[in-house]
Order: sequence, then C-alpha cells, then structure tokens
Amino acid sequence: MSRDAVDQIFIHAKQWLLIPLAHWPDWLREVASILINIFSLLAVFLTLFAAMSVLERKILGRMQNRYGPNRVGPFGLLQPVADGIKMLIKEDIVPARADKVVHFLSPVLIAATAILALGIIPYGRNMTPFAIDGGILFFFAIGWTTELGVFMAGWGSNNKFSMLGAMRAIAQMFSYELPLIVTTIPVVMVVGSLTPDQIVAAQNQYWFVFTPWGAAAFILFFISGLAESNRTPFDVPEGESEIVAGHMTEYSGFKYANFFLAEYLGMFAVSGLGVTLFLGGWQAPFRLLEFVPSYIWFFGKLSVLLFVYIWIRGTLPRTRVDQIMNFAWKFMLPMSFACLIAAAVWHYTGRSWAGWLWSLGVIAVVYAALSLLLDTGKKFAPRTYRFAE
Repeated sequence: MSRDAVDQIFIHAKQWLLIPLAHWPDWLREVASILINIFSLLAVFLTLFAAMSVLERKILGRMQNRYGPNRVGPFGLLQPVADGIKMLIKEDIVPARADKVVHFLSPVLIAATAILALGIIPYGRNMTPFAIDGGILFFFAIGWTTELGVFMAGWGSNNKFSMLGAMRAIAQMFSYELPLIVTTIPVVMVVGSLTPDQIVAAQNQYWFVFTPWGAAAFILFFISGLAESNRTPFDVPEGESEIVAGHMTEYSGFKYANFFLAEYLGMFAVSGLGVTLFLGGWQAPFRLLEFVPSYIWFFGKLSVLLFVYIWIRGTLPRTRVDQIMNFAWKFMLPMSFACLIAAAVWHYTGRSWAGWLWSLGVIAVVYAALSLLLDTGKKFAPRTYRFAE
C-alpha cells in the first residue's frame, strides 16, 4: 500500500461517516464534520494522556531505581483507569466563601484552551483537524486564556495561598510566553505564512532545526514550553513544599484532575507545535523512509520530546523563583531576538553556506556576550548560610 493511500484512510473513514447525513442541510453536515473532528481529537489525546500518566511513572521509577505502577492490571497498565475512577468518586469540596461560579469555570476554561490549541496542528498529510489561515496566531491567541484560568482558580478559591500561587504562576507563564512567541517569529518570517501546513511543507528539503538559528530557537522554544507547562524544573507554581499546591489548593475530585489533564494536553500542544515548527512536522527524515505513514512520523517525534520532558523531571531539581525570572528576562528573551536576527541574516544571504556561518556567528556572539554580562559563575556560586547564635 502506498503512503498516499495509507494517509487517506482517516479521510475516507470520515467521509463514510458522513454518507448517512447526505440528505441533511449543508450547515448541519458541517456541524457533524466538526463534531467528528473534535471527538477524534479527544479520543486520541485522552488515550495518550492515560498512556503518558502510567509511562511517566514507570520511566521515573526506572531512573530512580524503584518500581513504578505494577499492581492494577497487567504490568500496572490499568492504573490510569483506577486513578480516573478515584477522581470521579471523590467528594467535590468547595470552600463556603469561595466564588462558586469562578471556582467551577477555572478548570473547564484551562482544559478547553488546551483542547482548542491541539486542533490546529497537522498530525499527518491532510490530517489537520481545523485547517485555518493564521493557525499559529490562533494557537497563541487562545493560549493566553490559560493565565486567565489560573488567576480565576486563585481568586475564586478565596484563599491567600491559592492567590499567591496563582500570581506566581502567572508571572512565570507570562515571562516565558514572550520567548515562546518570539522564537516562532523566525520560522514565520522565513516561510512567509502563519499556516502550520505551509510551515511543514516548507521543510520538505531540510528541517529548520538543522540551521543555526533553528537549533537555537528550538532549544529556547523547548525550555519555554517546559515553563509554560509548569514542568520540572519550572514547577514552582505547584511547589507543595513551598506553597501548599498553588492555585489548585482548594480543588478536589474531578476538578483537581482537570488541572492535570490540562497540563498534559498543554504539554502535547506545545510539543506538537515544536515538531511542526522545527522538526519537519509529519515529514520523514529521509525520502527512503516516506513509505511509513506520515502520522507515525509525527507521533514518533512527539514521543521523543515527551520522553525528554520525563527525563528532565527525573534528573533536575526545582529552580528558585528568582533564578527562573532572571533566566527568562535576562537570557531567554535576548537570545530569542538574537535568533530572529540570525534568521534574517540567513534568509537575506540566500540561505547559502556563507549565510549559515554568519547566522551561527550572530548566535555565538550574543550567547558569549550574555554569558559575560550575566556572570553566571558568580550568580550560581555556593551560598553561605549564617545562623543566629
């Protein structure tokens, strides 16, 4: 079977589902088509969420020389089902003086935002759930509501710890959202389009990660994605040892689970966008391997990035708040603009080897200058603690 035939299986399946609706009005068939896309997206990523939750604990167990889940079902594979049942039957406790409407809407808003962000990513050839012009712009426009949802959680809980955790989370997310957006601008500038499908098509010859500006931008994008997803070492908003459980302190039951669902869906969305922007999307690494279905390549690349998320969580400690903010504003943001300049140099020199070297030179000079100015060796020197007599 040819790769084109394999990639069209899902399209034909969707058309078969719409055949019984042929006599319906056009607008109703359009609504049915949208619902099929939504339920397909939810089925895939809710399954991936369940698999990720058990695999992450197993991988972390291996890294830390201990057992992961191994009691519920064969090899512990039914652990996500047990966790889901536990969350559904736990009591939903709402503080008496909380703003009940805001308290309820916050986890719903955060989860809905992550699901909408997943809709514009091309998962394979002709497999974009909602192919819209300006999909990259839509991704970041809808992403800002995450900060609103976090603030609603802290405010609606009527708890000072929750409010402090929410403000700390917003400060971190806002600080790292700027380099996250800036690192996408070089790709948009080089391709000349905000449409994810055209960005993937532009990487037919080579992936942008193999250019100097693309490699630097991808690393910055990935680090910003860690911070946006509140993953280690940027999990300060939920630092239980410091501030209870952040903006989620007053949540229980399925509402509490909804925050974790949104965290993982957001991680899938940011990683999927990184694959689309820098790793060729669903493109195969070599033409000889194009017989493999395109969606296999996309989810293979996505799985590698998710494994790195888990790897970092198992090896790095939580970072202090002041270090996180300094790193965002004094290093990440200037380096992001350096990637923008390097991409412009590479593009306007005809994308030649000379432009490749000039682009590398821009990145190296800015990195060296920031290293000298920030004096990181002094900033992160061992601290001396003095105790009262």
